[in-house]
Amino acid sequence: MTAGKRSLTTAAVALVCAVTVLGAPGMAHASQARPNPTPSPSTRASTEELEAVRKRLDRLYHDAAVATDAYNAAEEKTEKQSAEIVELARDIVKGKEKLEKLKDLMGAAARAQYRGGGLPPEVRLWLSENPQDFLDSAGRVRQGQHASNGVLAEMERTQQDLELYAKDASAQWKKLEANRKARAEAKKEIKKQIAAAEELESQLEQEERERLAELEERAARKAQTAWLGSGVLDEISGKASEEGKQAVKFATDQIGKPYEWGAEGPRTYDCSGLTSQAWASAGQGIPRTSQEQWKRLHRVDIKDMRPGDLIIYNADASHVAMYIGDGAIVHSPRPGRTVTIAGAGSMPILGVVRPDA
Repeated sequence: MTAGKRSLTTAAVALVCAVTVLGAPGMAHASQARPNPTPSPSTRASTEELEAVRKRLDRLYHDAAVATDAYNAAEEKTEKQSAEIVELARDIVKGKEKLEKLKDLMGAAARAQYRGGGLPPEVRLWLSENPQDFLDSAGRVRQGQHASNGVLAEMERTQQDLELYAKDASAQWKKLEANRKARAEAKKEIKKQIAAAEELESQLEQEERERLAELEERAARKAQTAWLGSGVLDEISGKASEEGKQAVKFATDQIGKPYEWGAEGPRTYDCSGLTSQAWASAGQGIPRTSQEQWKRLHRVDIKDMRPGDLIIYNADASHVAMYIGDGAIVHSPRPGRTVTIAGAGSMPILGVVRPDA
């Protein structure tokens, strides 16, 4: 290992925690005369150091997942509010057109009343050659007056509707702007956390990265073994619904595609983008984010879990995967990884939800 890389690894360890570095600060290096030096144990990061790096990476990618959920939620709200503003704008246009027509009707009624309303009714009756014609005309006038009153009332209601539409549009616009800012902040946070994680990983030698991957796999196996050891799989016997089978097929067909935050396919996915699109393919719309999936979908006990159900992970519901049976899940893990199959108990389970309950 070169002195430069050794200092980078030391910097990585210093970044993740204040652990005690085993060995002297000035680590031994192979002689320049040896063409392919083999690092001695003292020049390699200890297992404790790499475990500290692993935990720090988990934290960084977890925080990126939380920020991704916030971004996706803001994106979903922005799209909804944009659609509502467009609909309100259409209502305002229709309302204005209606108001113009009502004004024309009122103008016509006013002109007719002016032409025929210059004399008192008794004088018009006296001057009329045919009293019956006058009475018929008077009836039509009364009907016209009632109609005019109706037009006035309709104009007033239309004007009130227009004011309400404008007020709602203004409120929705403010919410839209707030969500755009929230989305921008979440995007900034995602990039910050991912950049920190990538920087940390870049400071490790290839051999250390391989050992780090082994530690990650070991931690996942340990958690899965403990979960299976509880006997939970013995109780799980639910069979997938037809919709669940379709969702599972869609999700497993995406295996090997890269993770990308905010992505809903078809080439890349984040965790909730995969699960929401899988269920959309089965004709079932579900919330976009893992946190909303946890909040709004029907919850079931783990023992009642069946393929197609969604397992929500971490206390803050920051990750989601789809159960596919036999104690396994399919999920899109994190940046730098691809859609894959893993043990359902390899991460801390918060609970299980069923989209087609």
